[in-house]
Amino acid sequence: MQIFINGEERQVTENLTMSDLVIQLELTGQRIAIEVNEELVPRSTFETHQLNAGDQIEIVNAIGGG
Repeated sequence: MQIFINGEERQVTENLTMSDLVIQLELTGQRIAIEVNEELVPRSTFETHQLNAGDQIEIVNAIGGG
């Protein structure tokens, strides 16, 4: 199926979870924030968050401030 990651088209397998995508992109263990279709996806739901064809995904590095 086709999704878009930071504006770039990408072909991925069906039934992909957010957790699967993070592993495929080699982002495991990194401080990142992910939005799908302009809605923040909590890290606690990555295992169950199912991606769908056409999803617009934005991945950014999470930076702490103070």
